[in-house]
Amino acid sequence: MKVAEVRDLAVDDLRQRVKELDDQLFRLRIQKSMGQIEAAQKLKVLRRDLARVQTVLREKESA
Repeated sequence: MKVAEVRDLAVDDLRQRVKELDDQLFRLRIQKSMGQIEAAQKLKVLRRDLARVQTVLREKESA
């Protein structure tokens, strides 16, 4: 997900996206701990997407 796409979303949509990404990240961490994860690179991508969304959300809430 690119920053331009994230900036176009509303605050409520951003909050929902944070919950979704956090849930996905949690599930992948559990799969990794159990040795079932196939795409380890996806963890890195999800963490970065989550950070982008949280950053934009903070910017919009403080403005």
